[in-house]
Amino acid sequence: MDAALLAAACDARPGERVLEAGCGVGGALLAAACRRPEARFVGLERDPAAVDLAQENVEANGFTDRIAIVQGEVEAGFRALAAEPFDAAFSNPPFFDDPAALRGPAPAKSGAWMADAGLGAWTGFLLKAVREGGSVTVIHRADRLADLLALLSAKAGSFRIRPIQPFADAPAKRVMVRAIKTGKAPLVLLPALVLHPRDGAKHTDQVEAILRGEAALAWD
Repeated sequence: MDAALLAAACDARPGERVLEAGCGVGGALLAAACRRPEARFVGLERDPAAVDLAQENVEANGFTDRIAIVQGEVEAGFRALAAEPFDAAFSNPPFFDDPAALRGPAPAKSGAWMADAGLGAWTGFLLKAVREGGSVTVIHRADRLADLLALLSAKAGSFRIRPIQPFADAPAKRVMVRAIKTGKAPLVLLPALVLHPRDGAKHTDQVEAILRGEAALAWD
């Protein structure tokens, strides 16, 4: 669900270059490329097995002319990519950076769950990865919203925040944050996205339309 929503929130314009940090096997990356057929994408991933699978997925879907997969570490910094700044960057960073905060994940999933250098390394990378006026989009735990805003505000502003609630009467568990590098506009708290109704249906109508590719997750 997080990957699908992240892809739906990508609003890259024709000709723009977009980077995903920690692309895994390419779930969000390929969905974003499908939604934005005139933009170009790069996915950064550190796990060699995931890199191979992502590349296979790119080839199987005929996206080799618009998507490049690069093996590398977020912790190494954006400069290690030797790339020009992007117009936009998005990420679903590992949700935890304190091993004592939860029961340790299975070793095979450790890289996806635990941020070795902390959330600050991910936000720092994303801020370096985009040009002035470029956008950074992150989906993360709702209880880390204050941390996200504090870290991103070092070089970005014009925040737009969308809570993501499991049910209309339940607190948000996820939050999606859009920031503009060097942006100065006031913070905007958008209406929450509600994932599930209480009547037994799997998803709300809005979420069902997003998952089917019939709607985007807009920033207005």
